[in-house]
Amino acid sequence: MQYNHIAIEGNIGSGKTTLAGMLAADYNVRLILEKFADNPFLPKFYKEPEKNAFPLELFFMAERYHQLKSNKEQDLFQPQKISDYFFVKSKLFAQNNLKDDERQLFNRFFEIIFSSLSSPDLVVYLYSSIERLRKNIIKRGRDFEQDISDKYLENIQHNYLDYLRKQNHFPVLMLDVSDVDFVKQKDVYDSIKELINNKYDIGVHRKEL
Repeated sequence: MQYNHIAIEGNIGSGKTTLAGMLAADYNVRLILEKFADNPFLPKFYKEPEKNAFPLELFFMAERYHQLKSNKEQDLFQPQKISDYFFVKSKLFAQNNLKDDERQLFNRFFEIIFSSLSSPDLVVYLYSSIERLRKNIIKRGRDFEQDISDKYLENIQHNYLDYLRKQNHFPVLMLDVSDVDFVKQKDVYDSIKELINNKYDIGVHRKEL
């Protein structure tokens, strides 16, 4: 693997965790997965978003920070890793879910924490159509996700794309997975691995599969 830290990112249901697991197994590197199931506010958020958005995002940010800091201590023994998120995700979801006053307070905490973390060497963004995301969400069958609206998914997608276009911290490999299945199509998965083995300059690099 060309990079010490690859972060797989994308919208809800885009296949981040699946791809991260496949790549980590193939490259025999450390796998860091977000522990979303441990967040007690997640099911509550989808039922009453305004009431539970702030504790939801604070909990996620704290857990992501703790996980990344804990894993940093292992870098001396196993420096290469693949994660199914990057820390900026906290800010992007907060931007979508929080009210103005909550967002301002959240961003203060975020900036303090973010300054102590390193950026990934490569972000692989899995772009997917809303229709495909919806099918994936239904297929994996998490009860609390079934009522996510298309508008919500569109807003999250917009926040990701807007941030990735403007940032100047790391290279982004953007892959459109709307019409492919990298689990069942070995040629597609092999293409992803080939693309990941290339070096990229900082900025967004869109590639076809």
